[in-house]
Amino acid sequence: MKIAETHCHLDYLKDRPLEETLRLCQEAGVEKLVTIGVDPENIDAVITLAEAHPQIWCTQGIHPHDSKDMTDEVLERIRARAQHPRVVAIGEIGLDYHYNNSPKDVQLKWFRAQLELAVAADKPIVIHSRDSDEDMIAFLKEFAPQLKKKGVVHSFSSGMELAQVAIDNGFYLGFNGMVTFPKAENVRDAVRLCPIERILLETDSPFLTPVPHRGKENAPFYLPHVLKKVAEIKSASEEALSVHAWNNAHALFGF
Repeated sequence: MKIAETHCHLDYLKDRPLEETLRLCQEAGVEKLVTIGVDPENIDAVITLAEAHPQIWCTQGIHPHDSKDMTDEVLERIRARAQHPRVVAIGEIGLDYHYNNSPKDVQLKWFRAQLELAVAADKPIVIHSRDSDEDMIAFLKEFAPQLKKKGVVHSFSSGMELAQVAIDNGFYLGFNGMVTFPKAENVRDAVRLCPIERILLETDSPFLTPVPHRGKENAPFYLPHVLKKVAEIKSASEEALSVHAWNNAHALFGF
């Protein structure tokens, strides 16, 4: 089975050299990876990784946690790279009212600016949303008609209304190791709701390590555990889900 890892942070991994991680990915069937831009320094690191390895692509964007560090110069750097052949999306962008590591008004300002950039660049978006459902629903409804390639609400753990709005407006939902957590029934409910044609698989590594590897650093080669659990929830074979998820990733990111 071929699997596309649609959301990881390769520059954050500490447990082993990148070449070993990529070898283990190949053995696990994880043949394509998207490493995610989140802050003004990291967006340089991910594009370097993507340029150096044919199985790696990247995104460019500033995470809501890091919105406080966003500037017009950084926005222009992202704009200039949007058409780079290894850049597949604008992200990780969005809203996070759980931690509020950046003030809400600053998050809102730069989320809108990056959405407008994605529209102008004709790129899909990678969305982070936590405890921000009402505002996120409003943004999706506003920008969905303008975004030809839509995007993904990654690491989905929000309410069913946001899930339905995202699906209805052509977005994908990204699922990771949280689907294996005993108390994450809300995530499994979102998997049940989401059509298989709208599901993406991810690890968000080094975070959210799936069962049975809790306590270890997460890595893209653990993605088969996510595939197995999502297939079980959808009452689908792992082979069938892998084909859908692979095709979904290619449809969104244009690998």
